[in-house]
Amino acid sequence: MTLALIVGVLVAGGVYLVLQREMLRIVFGFILLSHAVNVLIFAAGGADRRNQPLGDDPDPLITADPLPQAFVLTAIVIALAITIYMLTLAIVGRKDDDTADRSDTARADHGAIEDPLDIDEIARAHGLAPEPAPRGEA
Repeated sequence: MTLALIVGVLVAGGVYLVLQREMLRIVFGFILLSHAVNVLIFAAGGADRRNQPLGDDPDPLITADPLPQAFVLTAIVIALAITIYMLTLAIVGRKDDDTADRSDTARADHGAIEDPLDIDEIARAHGLAPEPAPRGEA
């Protein structure tokens, strides 16, 4: 039951992070999902109801199956390689990443990042409000 809860929490956190806009959060979500799969493979191997895989007495009734542990070891290596590749993509592609929030664009057009924007400017940046009329026209 504990392993099932751990897998559920890891999957929920991983899916939440993968659905974010920033690449670094997507990488962290992938890491959580890979850990969830590793715990799930361990749970499927029957590690909680058996002893160590290679012990003094190789009785198959009490000895854990070593195959899931070998799968997890392989999965850890593959997940590490994919994580390094994704982090490299996050660093290299940072300049042409188009996931900036529109309120950031409005803030840059406003001229000062420290100044707070009012609701009308944010709505115009998202295309939800019409542009204000020029001062000369009524």
